[in-house]
Amino acid sequence: MDKRIQEATELFEEVLIYGTERVLKSVDNPLWKEYSPEQMQVLKLISKEESMTAGRLALLQGVHKSAISSRLKKLVEKELVVIMPSGDRREKLIELTDKGQDVVEQSKQVLDEYIGSLLSDHVKDLEIEQFLVTFRKLKEILKMDGV
Repeated sequence: MDKRIQEATELFEEVLIYGTERVLKSVDNPLWKEYSPEQMQVLKLISKEESMTAGRLALLQGVHKSAISSRLKKLVEKELVVIMPSGDRREKLIELTDKGQDVVEQSKQVLDEYIGSLLSDHVKDLEIEQFLVTFRKLKEILKMDGV
């Protein structure tokens, strides 16, 4: 394997792991106290696709459906998601409520501000552009492969 690809993979994993840890420790916002990182990720995933099944959520989060059921129960109780019938009687679709969409938007704003302040001191505009080009390309490749 090309050593650059191996290094890119390792860097990507490290950014995910340590970036998540740093954001969770550094961002002082009520959202991070009220909702778990897993619940926030569920809301963001649903927001991206507008609606999805519990099975799809389990697949994307890499957990068993029982873990998703527990997360969804809490999010329903907090009135952030609703579970709707789908065309298939065996499956239900999960959708965000207006309140859930507001939480996603607040989260995006908080993260944008935090990451923006973090990068502004250490990363040049050209480097951000290069990053965007690379990650847009990676996103398209992953989407082609059904992710």
